[in-house]
Amino acid sequence: MIDFNGWTTLAHNQRLIDTALIDGEACHAQNGARLDVINPGNNRLLAQVAACGEADVNRAVASARRAFEHGPWARMAPAERKAALLRLSQLMLANREELALLDSLSMGKPVMDAWNIDVPGAAHVFAWYGESLDKLYDQVAPTPSNAFATITRVPLGVIGAVVPWNFPLDMAAWKLAPALAAGNSVVLKPAEQSPFSALRLAELALEAGIPAGVLNVVPGLGEQAGRALGLHMDVDALVFTGSTEVGKYFMQYAAQSNLKQVWLECGGKSANLVFADCQDLDLAAEKAAFGIFFNQGEVCSANSRLLVQREIHDEFIDRLIEKARQWQPGNPLQPSSRAGAMVDAQQTQRVMGYIEQARGEGARLVCGGRQLSFEGSSNYIEPTIFSGVTPDMTLAREEVFGPVLAVTAFDTEDQAVALANDHIYGLAASVWTDDLNRAHRVARRLNAGTVSVNTVDALDVTVPFGGGKQSGFGRDLSLHSFDKYTQLKTIWIQLRG
Repeated sequence: MIDFNGWTTLAHNQRLIDTALIDGEACHAQNGARLDVINPGNNRLLAQVAACGEADVNRAVASARRAFEHGPWARMAPAERKAALLRLSQLMLANREELALLDSLSMGKPVMDAWNIDVPGAAHVFAWYGESLDKLYDQVAPTPSNAFATITRVPLGVIGAVVPWNFPLDMAAWKLAPALAAGNSVVLKPAEQSPFSALRLAELALEAGIPAGVLNVVPGLGEQAGRALGLHMDVDALVFTGSTEVGKYFMQYAAQSNLKQVWLECGGKSANLVFADCQDLDLAAEKAAFGIFFNQGEVCSANSRLLVQREIHDEFIDRLIEKARQWQPGNPLQPSSRAGAMVDAQQTQRVMGYIEQARGEGARLVCGGRQLSFEGSSNYIEPTIFSGVTPDMTLAREEVFGPVLAVTAFDTEDQAVALANDHIYGLAASVWTDDLNRAHRVARRLNAGTVSVNTVDALDVTVPFGGGKQSGFGRDLSLHSFDKYTQLKTIWIQLRG
């Protein structure tokens, strides 16, 4: 296992890609523009990376279109695409330290989280979709005897993918693996804060045998590169993970351009319901802390609203405070750090603003609440818990995207469900109970794409991830993800007899 000094040495020697990758070639932005990528753990400049604009996006989309229309990828047998995706998965694991380090340096997450969870998880997603390709069957319709009709899934063409900074490699894999497996070409725009792992992934894709032009990466600002992708007349679908505000822009861009399909996975304010009949309150408290403090709380499905039945409320808060102390932030390259730095100073100040507002609105601070500094950076926030949060408070209504938990007491099952569902978001929820009937009852009533029972934020490549309301629509992961990257085609053959 690599220790702190080992990670520090690797970081010092790490190559940081500062170009776009279009048509298999590294290139700078056409207008020479660059953006600063800062290490939030120490506020030092990592690199000045190409800031792609409309001209660069146009070039990338043209490359993707050529690759789709004239290249071999879309016409390969499923087994051939499978082999390339499996090779890419293996290359990701062979470069595990590098990929983990690139995400840790750019967005502040603990490097061991990236090494233990993100990189192997992303590699598994590519392998899973590769393995699925020769196990998918199309359909034959029930026609009269003088006709034969097939229903097949065909790739859409050029996919624009815009992914966030909280899980840079994972979110890229969630979009790219099914899109590429289906035979599409992709133009990927990583978040401006964390472009490096996406660029390295594109290099590895070429090494794995995925042809040039099939995967293009255009780093840049959302208002420039992201907007250009959303408005492009030759992009067939746009897939996005990020804020609800930006997701709404992409819906507008589709209407203003070519009515491209848009698939959104946006914000969340997931509720975690703990009932008095839960027999393992210690585990529930441990998971409640994990559900909000993991990845510094920068998780769209974070269990940021905790609803606790009143008769166990005080006891549960005491247990939760003890668990929260285990999530103190530290140097992201220190293997013992369970939490790292917030992604940047702007996000840090945003989260601190929510903490101060919660105090001002009358919520009771029972844990944390302070901004911390390490190695010249103040982008660290203590795990923070507020109790006595009422449904009308800002902390209960808005997505903080940081390590801040809002706790509310409830009396009855109906009240708990009403509190959980009283929200603009519908991404995820968790329920803690040892009553099987209640588990089924409540899970069915909760407006959430995923309801985890006696755990939090259950996630696996085999099951779909996504929500409703203003959390978006469409699903990542599972075979259902192919719905976003393919369209149904009917071929009807009239037979002569």
